[in-house]
Amino acid sequence: MGSETMRIANVYRQLLKAVDKHLGRDGGKRHFRDYIVEEFHKNATLSDQTAAHNKLKLARDYTFLLNSVHHHKDLLFSYNIAVDRSEEMKKILNKSAASVGLKLPDVYQP
Repeated sequence: MGSETMRIANVYRQLLKAVDKHLGRDGGKRHFRDYIVEEFHKNATLSDQTAAHNKLKLARDYTFLLNSVHHHKDLLFSYNIAVDRSEEMKKILNKSAASVGLKLPDVYQP
């Protein structure tokens, strides 16, 4: 594998990892991942090197943006900056319970 191919594969992997981590792989959000896979496969044989380079830069920049936005959101949550933390706390509690093999019950909402 050439260095260019390795670089493209690395950007592709990082972008898919960021989308899976921050947007999820399930249900209604699967179309983001499917679009990325389709675009990378469609542009795999792109003969125009300038266009290929621009698309690769765009993918790298989008990965950076996605990771940065979610990191910023996590920082806001950690500093308690006037945001609703109830959903975030549910996620943290569910992850903690799941790590020891438990599942939290659903809370009744009238």
